[in-house]
Amino acid sequence: MKLTLSTLLATCALALASLPAMADTGADLTKKNNCMSCHGVDKKIIGPAFKDVAKKYKGNADAVAMLSKKVKDGGIGVWGPIPMSPNKAVSDADIKVMVEYVLALN
Repeated sequence: MKLTLSTLLATCALALASLPAMADTGADLTKKNNCMSCHGVDKKIIGPAFKDVAKKYKGNADAVAMLSKKVKDGGIGVWGPIPMSPNKAVSDADIKVMVEYVLALN
């Protein structure tokens, strides 16, 4: 059986489409969910730098749960008077991945 280039490309496209989607990393999700508009990895923008958050919560066993709740519900007062907006539309699973990413920047 002789395959033409277009048949081969179509077959490859179908094979790739059937593969499971790759999960976004914490870095991907922070960009996708606009976290980087207010936070830098190494520098404060409006909110604290992610590395400063990691340093503050290093060794805190409750940090993932506590920060996940804060990302979901929003908050004010820990890093100054400017509030962080709630992120109700972001899934709990994605928030957990983002928080674990931030805390790993230690």
